[in-house]
Amino acid sequence: MNNLILQIDTSTTVCSVALSENGQTLHVINLDEPNAHAAKLTILIEEILKQTSRNMEDLNAVAVSMGPGSYTGLRIGVSTAKGLCYALDIPLIAINTLEALFVGYRSQFGLTVGEAYLPMLDARRMEVYTAVYDHDATLVRATSAEIIDIDYFNGLLLDYDRVQLFGAGADKFETLFSSTERVNILSGFKDSAAFLSPLAFEKFERKLFEDVAYFEPFYLKDFVVTTAKKKVGLS
Repeated sequence: MNNLILQIDTSTTVCSVALSENGQTLHVINLDEPNAHAAKLTILIEEILKQTSRNMEDLNAVAVSMGPGSYTGLRIGVSTAKGLCYALDIPLIAINTLEALFVGYRSQFGLTVGEAYLPMLDARRMEVYTAVYDHDATLVRATSAEIIDIDYFNGLLLDYDRVQLFGAGADKFETLFSSTERVNILSGFKDSAAFLSPLAFEKFERKLFEDVAYFEPFYLKDFVVTTAKKKVGLS
């Protein structure tokens, strides 16, 4: 039986949709431009179905990158996924954004014995959302928000020969670790809905679905609204 899953990733600046069949990506569209999520997500979904000659009614499930990541991006992606699942009466599958990023890296570059792998999403300043995987794809440190400095990896390097950093959050550390040979940064490696394919199919096969009515994104940190301070003039 062919199981068709629509995949959505809006956790970062990239607005990405993919269509997979039995865990294999049929087609993906990645759009990295300002404010694309709200304006273009539904258009990209229509486009990918058109390009693969599929219809909404052909979908067996919708998978969404659940976070961590951009608060606004996650809210848009999850809301769209939930709306589709409700309208089509199909299951909702949620995938940890960092796990998908790690799977995408592994599929393209493979893993090396003795190395640790840290997918990273940008938070603010020197902070990132990250997790740690080892060379046999075991999660050794769960998703967390971390502030990275020059000494951050000293403990990890006691157990591993090298650490590999990748994802949108890793790029900002290129200068910081430019002279540290055991910390390698793969710059320009961005998330994609295509990375969800094997994970989404595995959850579909195991019937690990979310409650469409109550599911919320994995924000990890509370959203904080800040307002500019007003200048008080002298009268």
